[in-house]
Amino acid sequence: MSAVEQAGLRIGEVAEQAGVNIQTLRYYERRGLLAEPHRSNGGHRLYPPETVSLLNVIKTAQRLGFTLDEVADLLDTGRRRHPSPDLRERAIGKIAEIDQKIADLTTIRASLTEVVDARCDSLTNCTCADCPIPYLTIGITRPSGDTA
Repeated sequence: MSAVEQAGLRIGEVAEQAGVNIQTLRYYERRGLLAEPHRSNGGHRLYPPETVSLLNVIKTAQRLGFTLDEVADLLDTGRRRHPSPDLRERAIGKIAEIDQKIADLTTIRASLTEVVDARCDSLTNCTCADCPIPYLTIGITRPSGDTA
């Protein structure tokens, strides 16, 4: 057995240690997030042990709201000899996105609370006294240019 085979982890081992499935590893490999692993004489993928750590970084970045494309860009930036401060800038952008989502969710929650408090019983024909849902205008097509 070669030194690579001794040091390498098979795909199932990597998947188990990183808490992902084998298809995820293959997908990340196709996307370029993971380098193509060495192959054993029998053709089995043999990943370096640090692959588990890299997978943990990828999963953490996803939990922080980064898409796989953004993660790929950030990994590529980090692999350069002189990385840019791109992570900080992207994190600031993500914070702005999260703040907007929180504001949107707060508005949605307030609207749903009004529906519950008003005891609305239908989306299109509500019989509550002071319905907060504009049910009369649902499905009505306005002439183009009419914004009211």
